[in-house]
Amino acid sequence: MTTSTEVRVPDDLAEGSRAQVLRWFKAVGDTVQIHEPLLELETDKVTLEVAAPCSGLLVEITAGPNTHCPAGALLGRVTADTAASLTESTLSASTSAQIATVVASPGPNLLLSPAVRGLIQEHGLDPTTIKGSGRDGRLTAADVKAHLATAALSPPASVTPAKSATPPAPPATTAPSVATGSQSVPHSPMRRRIAQRMVESLLHTAPHVTSVFEADLGAVLAHRAEHRAALARRGVQLTLTAYFARACVAAIQAVPEANARWHEDTLELYDHLDLGIATALDDGGLVVPVLRHVEQYTVEAIAEQLTDLTRRARAGALTRADVAAGTFTLSNYGVSGSLLAAPVIINQPQSAILGIGKLEKRVVVLEHDGVDVIAIRPRCYVSLTIDHRVMDGLHANRFLARFVEALQSP
Repeated sequence: MTTSTEVRVPDDLAEGSRAQVLRWFKAVGDTVQIHEPLLELETDKVTLEVAAPCSGLLVEITAGPNTHCPAGALLGRVTADTAASLTESTLSASTSAQIATVVASPGPNLLLSPAVRGLIQEHGLDPTTIKGSGRDGRLTAADVKAHLATAALSPPASVTPAKSATPPAPPATTAPSVATGSQSVPHSPMRRRIAQRMVESLLHTAPHVTSVFEADLGAVLAHRAEHRAALARRGVQLTLTAYFARACVAAIQAVPEANARWHEDTLELYDHLDLGIATALDDGGLVVPVLRHVEQYTVEAIAEQLTDLTRRARAGALTRADVAAGTFTLSNYGVSGSLLAAPVIINQPQSAILGIGKLEKRVVVLEHDGVDVIAIRPRCYVSLTIDHRVMDGLHANRFLARFVEALQSP
């Protein structure tokens, strides 16, 4: 009797995440080797490959492309008996309709994210014919979807109609035609999942309240100017986010409730800060890679880890471990020009999220030797959105006061 090994969705997906099957690399009846990639899944955070659990034959696919699966769900089966012949009774009756056609990968010189590569292969497109709008001309999923939508709306090649002895009848009415100036772009699995999580957090889980302070970044900019070049020679980008991350440590030490999780009968306070950094992707998605134990590192060490995480996030190379189990989140929305966003939706099951607005020079009134003076200073708004079940406005204000103090004395 031939035994089979089950292929399942990994159990260690981020809490609350579901996966969608993008495509299978193998068809039923194909020989596979242990640890060889069998299929590709996409979650709201990362794209990942599922490897063959053993060498043998792929004998069943139970979840075809576009199927949504929770952690641990059955995807297919592999038999280790490579000598066994595959008959109709061996294969699942529903398998033939679920087999994904594998298209050869695009040329090796094209840098494509897994999501983009999947769309290219699914629709049999030539990526060199599509103009990229991402960084350095990189092709994004939005570019491919726009290309597909445009192709769907384009009229077919013109055909000269046959001449008719009878002229066409005039239109029955003279009402003006209605122009349809829209197109439908399918949601990506990441965008759908982000939408679900945002609605769930704001409307069904946590009452959101936002407090706003203003921070002077003069001291931060001076420190950065002194150390930026030396770190750049090591390939490390000393961004302002590194300073914000370090200041979070001081603020959470003052208000530990901000780094906590609400349970119905208790409040779980973490003794470490695993800081999620909201990172926008070129294709419009959003991921939150996590810096572990931020309290143990200097600004320079944080900058080094941030450089690595950001590069891998934008290359689609994050692992499940990179985006799991954050305890607090920082969203630097100011990098895209926003002065203030409120509320920033809390990343459940966390208790708060910090927002950073755009840095700009502002005219402010300062006191110098007891005299009010007008000065131009580099400043930005900082906001803390809290779960009002966990904290009150007093906690939020105390957090932001300590956060601002840490920035102004780095």
